[in-house]
Amino acid sequence: MDRRVVITGVGGLCGLGTDAASMWKEMREGRSAIGPIANSELHDLEGMTGAEIKALPQHDINRGHLISMDRFSLLAVLAAREAMRQAGLSCDEGNAHRFGATVGVGFTGSYATEQTYRSLLLGSAIRAELFTGVKVMPSAASVHLSLSLGLRGPVFGVTSACASANHAIASAVDQIKLGRADVMVSGGSDAPFAWGVLKAWEAMRVLSPDTCRPFSADRKGLVLGEGAGMAVLESYEHATRRGATILAEIAGVGLSADAFHIAAPSVEGPASAMRACLADAGLNAEDVDYLNAHGTGTKSNDQTETAAIKRVFGNHAYLMSISSTKSTHAHCLGAASALEMIACVMAIQEDVVPPTANYREPDPACDLDITPNVPRERKVRVAMSNAFAMGGTNAVLAFRQV
Repeated sequence: MDRRVVITGVGGLCGLGTDAASMWKEMREGRSAIGPIANSELHDLEGMTGAEIKALPQHDINRGHLISMDRFSLLAVLAAREAMRQAGLSCDEGNAHRFGATVGVGFTGSYATEQTYRSLLLGSAIRAELFTGVKVMPSAASVHLSLSLGLRGPVFGVTSACASANHAIASAVDQIKLGRADVMVSGGSDAPFAWGVLKAWEAMRVLSPDTCRPFSADRKGLVLGEGAGMAVLESYEHATRRGATILAEIAGVGLSADAFHIAAPSVEGPASAMRACLADAGLNAEDVDYLNAHGTGTKSNDQTETAAIKRVFGNHAYLMSISSTKSTHAHCLGAASALEMIACVMAIQEDVVPPTANYREPDPACDLDITPNVPRERKVRVAMSNAFAMGGTNAVLAFRQV
């Protein structure tokens, strides 16, 4: 029997806010969190723009856990706790083995890595800090979810650059459909504001000097952000049996690889993932009301994604609403598609499409309805979310009203 998978709680934090509701409010209104990076440890990168979390929310995380966490793990735990609270769930000895977690990360352990290099190479330290190894391992965020929430079912990390969160959610869906778990906490987290990471992105010449303007003819590149987004996924039977409020159903998953280039995007790879997602969900192209685009704000990505959308959706590409919320929360790498998952769920909940902020000039090569600057009220029964990573690994999710 094919088990349906639904979302019963979401949580998140990024430059827009430190909980899902405040993040969504800013996304919905098209208010951007992008500005000068204020982190004083970034040395000669003063003047670079990004979407920082200015202050973390109050929490009571055990100090014994905190000393073994890098920032990306802490953000993941804070988002997961919020999602579990909204879902009204907790673990105990009787159900913990049926609860699991998958967390997507892009640049893992950036803070701990940089601190270690500085203390060893620039300072007088002769050994690394005790917990450096466990702080930087790609599975650290999912492990800390297990420790913090008491999850004893399937727990593992997922990493595929900018598509990591969608891949993690897809993996969580599989665990539930295969009967290995009844509940999975899943999403993505990233904290890339470390000097070495930012210098690496700077070297690729893809960073915008001011802000992120997806699909606008005057776009100059992407902007990095930090954050985490998490969802509580349950089998439909488990959720209805306990009387949970269902926010949306994960209707379909589509995965593909370009096998084309380590950095340049292709048209057919993303198109293949979108087609696979529609087929998995049993949807026609005309059923999709809103598509949250990968929309990074680089010249090549936005043109290539537009061409892929047209190839899959045909004439309906001009009728559905499209936007890139990266224009508000920036590109949060491993967390990006988790934040965009929240945007899709809330669009379904409120029947409103969040806009593409900072849009100024039409681009003939990006001529779809990208919801410029102002939110649009419309019925959203089905929303899709695109995530296309460097290296050509693509993951697309479809969400449906229940």
